[in-house]
Amino acid sequence: MSIFFWIVLLYLALLMGISVYKSRAVKSQEDFMVAGRSVPTYKLVGTLLCTWIGSGSLLAGAGLAARVGLSELWMAAGAWIGIIIVFFLAARVRRIAQFTVPDILELRYNKYARILGTIVIVIAYTTIVGYQFRGGGFVLNLVADIPEWQGVLLTAGFIITFTAFAGMLSIVSVDIINGAVITAAVIFAVPLVYSNLGGGEYITANLDPSFFTVFGEYNFLWAMGVFFPTFLLLMGESNMYQKFFSARDEKSAKSAVVWWVSGTIIVETAIASLAILAFSHFNSLDPSSAFFLGVEQSERVILHAARYGTEIGIPLAGGLLLICAAVAIITSTGNSFLLAPSTNLTRDIYQRFINPGANEKRIITFQRVMVLVLGICAYLLLTQFRTILDMAFTAYTMVGAGLTPALLAAFLWKRVTTAGGVASIATGMGATLIITVINSVLPEPLIPFDYIVLPAAGLSITVLIVVSLMTPPDPKEKWEKFYEKDVELSDAIDEFKE
Repeated sequence: MSIFFWIVLLYLALLMGISVYKSRAVKSQEDFMVAGRSVPTYKLVGTLLCTWIGSGSLLAGAGLAARVGLSELWMAAGAWIGIIIVFFLAARVRRIAQFTVPDILELRYNKYARILGTIVIVIAYTTIVGYQFRGGGFVLNLVADIPEWQGVLLTAGFIITFTAFAGMLSIVSVDIINGAVITAAVIFAVPLVYSNLGGGEYITANLDPSFFTVFGEYNFLWAMGVFFPTFLLLMGESNMYQKFFSARDEKSAKSAVVWWVSGTIIVETAIASLAILAFSHFNSLDPSSAFFLGVEQSERVILHAARYGTEIGIPLAGGLLLICAAVAIITSTGNSFLLAPSTNLTRDIYQRFINPGANEKRIITFQRVMVLVLGICAYLLLTQFRTILDMAFTAYTMVGAGLTPALLAAFLWKRVTTAGGVASIATGMGATLIITVINSVLPEPLIPFDYIVLPAAGLSITVLIVVSLMTPPDPKEKWEKFYEKDVELSDAIDEFKE
C-alpha cells in the first residue's frame, strides 16, 4: 500500500475518534440535531465552508473547469451571491430557533408544506450523499488500487457510521480541522503548479483563450443555467439553516456568514484554477502514459493532481495534504447532507405525526436508524445518473425549485399565502422529478441537466406569485414572526409620533 493510503487511513481514524468521543456528550435531540445551540463563530464558519465545498466542487466543478475554463465559476458564483443575500437573513433565521427548514415551512404555511418540504430534502440530499460515496470510491481506487465499487461501499460505511455516532456535535467539531486542511491544501498547490508549468508563458502557449473569457465558448443562457442551481440551492439549503439554528446567538450567525463567503470564494477559485492547470498538462501527455487523463475522466483531475503531483511541481507533502483535503471535502459534506434529511424524517414526520410523545432516547435512536436507511438509499441512487455533475444539478434544482421560492417568500413577501407556498413546493419538486425521469430513460437528455433549473424554478416562482395573488391574504399571526424587527420598528415610530 502507498503512503497516500496510510495517510487517508490515519486521517479517517482521527475523524472517527473525534466522533466517538463527542458521542458521549449527546444527551438530547438538541445536542444531536443542532449541537445544543452553542456553536461559536469560528466553528460555524468551518462547518459551513466544509458543507458547501463538497464533491460538487472537488469533482463536478473541477471537471467542468478543466473542460470550459474559468467560466465554470458561474456555477460557483451562484453560491457566492446566495451567501451574501443570506447575510441579511441569518439573524432572523437564528431568532426563529427551529430545528429544520420544514419547521419553518409549517410555521409560515401548514403541515402539507412541512411534508412536501421533507420529501424534497430527502430526495435531493440523498442524491448529494450518493456522489460523495462515488468521490470516496475515486479516492480509494487512486491511493490503494481498490476497485471503485468497493471504495464506494467503504466510503458509505464510514460516512454512515460517523454521522450516526454524534450528529451535529461531531460534525462541527471535525469541520474546523477539515476547513483548515481544505483551505491550506488548495492555496498551497495553485502557485506551485503555475510556477512549475511555466507561468504566464505556459498559459498563453497551451490554453484556449476562451478559458479566460466571461462565458467561455458558451453564452448568457448557459451561464444562468449553471448559476441558478447553486444560487437557489444555497438559499434553500437545509444544512445551512440547521447550522444557523446551532449558532450560539444571532451575532455569531451573521459573523459566520461574512467569513464563509470569503472562504468559499478563495477555495472555489483555487480549485478551478488548479483543475485548469493540472488538466492542461495531464491531458496533453501521450495516451499511453500512466499519467494521462482523458476528457471523460476530467472529474478526477484534482485527485489525479494530488496523487501524481510531483509531475506538475507539487511535492510529496503537498500531495498528501491535497489528498487529505479531498477526504475532508467528501466526508464532511457526506456527513452534513446525511444528517439533514435524517433530522427532517425524525423531526418532521416521526415526531410530528407518528409519535409526538417520544422521549429523547427514542428520538435519537430513530434518527440513527434513518441515517442508515438514507445511506443505503444514497448508494442505490448512484446507478441513476451518468456523471457526478448530472447528479449535482438535479439535487441543486430539486431544492432550488422545490424549496427556495416558498422559503424566501416566508421571510421577504408578506403577501405570500399558504396556498401559494404549498403549490410552489409541489410544482418545483414535480417539475424536477419529471424532467429527471424523462432524461434518465432517453439515450440523450431531453433538457440538458445544466439547464433544468430554468423551467423548474420558473414554474415554481410563477405558481407562487399567481396562486398567492388569487387567494385571500393570510392573517397577520401567520407572518408576523418572520418580521419581528419590522414590527418593533413600526411600534417605535408610532410611539415617537405620539
